Amino acid sequence: MREQSPPVLEIAPLEVPPDATVTLPGSKSITNRALICAALASGETTLTGALFADDTEAMVEAVRSLGAEVICTPEKAAMRIRGTAGTVGTPEGAVVDARMSGTTGRFVAPVLALSERPVTLDGHPQLRARPFGDLADSLRRLGAHVEFPSGGDGLPMSIRGPIRSGDTSVAADRSSQFLSGLMLAAPLVPGGLRIHVAGAIVSRSYVEMTAEVMRAFGSAVEVGDQEVRIEGKGYQPPGRFEVEPDASSASYFMAAAAVTGGTVRVEGLGSGSVQGDTRFAALLADMGAGVDQDVAGTRVTGGPLRGVDVDLSDMSDTAPTLGAVAAVAGTPTTVRGIGFVRGKESDRIAAVVSELRRCGVEARELDDGFTVVPPPAPVGARVRTYDDHRIAMAFSVLGLVVPGMQIENPGCVAKTFPGFYEVLEALRMPGGAHR
Repeated sequence: MREQSPPVLEIAPLEVPPDATVTLPGSKSITNRALICAALASGETTLTGALFADDTEAMVEAVRSLGAEVICTPEKAAMRIRGTAGTVGTPEGAVVDARMSGTTGRFVAPVLALSERPVTLDGHPQLRARPFGDLADSLRRLGAHVEFPSGGDGLPMSIRGPIRSGDTSVAADRSSQFLSGLMLAAPLVPGGLRIHVAGAIVSRSYVEMTAEVMRAFGSAVEVGDQEVRIEGKGYQPPGRFEVEPDASSASYFMAAAAVTGGTVRVEGLGSGSVQGDTRFAALLADMGAGVDQDVAGTRVTGGPLRGVDVDLSDMSDTAPTLGAVAAVAGTPTTVRGIGFVRGKESDRIAAVVSELRRCGVEARELDDGFTVVPPPAPVGARVRTYDDHRIAMAFSVLGLVVPGMQIENPGCVAKTFPGFYEVLEALRMPGGAHR
């Protein structure tokens, strides 16, 4: 049989710069952390503003496998969770499917290790290609039995606990999710855990986010430079927990304002956000955009842009977005500190460079990032997305100012933002876009 070509979506340039206010779906990162905490708490929690997407649906099914009851109301962006009071009820021999969700797999694995019943954690082939070995080593040091039946350090992963109280160490230079996963399980370990961090923590802001969500559920967490301490006193439901809009998703609409010379305000994502990716607005300001941020939201206004030399290790999810913005800046851009994103849904360094080159942009890979030298005018191209939602969304932004941009497999955005193209299209309307 002839192999079917992937679906393609052409992005038409905007006829006029946008003047829009957007209200975006909830943070994937916060939703998935809150789901774990609520599932392990002793009562009922309602998440408001929760994200409904492939990654959070994977987490919903995973916490149900732990024994939690979850009632979802997508039209109200709400989830009601009745927790297990710290009991992990996953049946012996069960297979928990994390789908394509790295946060689900890496957060649930330590929770499964709280139980003495052997289970298997598995996922989509894309997730199977991502490493879990550093997390497995940390769990073994706490007494868990962890094996990789297929060899290597990727899923499927056989897990049998229980993990014991005490000290462990974790390498956090490839992914902060390993550390966050251990942190999320720690309140259920009698006596708690002390986690030593080997080397630098990449995406440290996500570790701080984990701690903030845990504290909202009554956990005592101390995050130091090379050590995290968590008391083993369980979780208490806050009753209602509000999820902020997703800062990584917001980066595309802030970037849209920057590249088109328009204005976009993101509601609900302001100066008090716990998400490190909100600092993308400040990066756009360094490139020449106008930025106005208050406690209720962030407004970005585009203008002549210049390149930057920046370390994005603490907000690496925005690297593809910055690559798209850099393509239309007036001077070169260098991105550093993100070598670990080669192990994300795609090799995001190679993917960004390859697709920028298709668009006539001079781009080069570095060991830990990339450089972009903008041409007088990028050209439209058929962009491969590598089934990576962030590549698809970033190059869609470039399509707002470059004619002829075609995005292969645009449906991959459903991983974190199913309504992305509807909101992007609404930028063409007077009065702006809404969720």
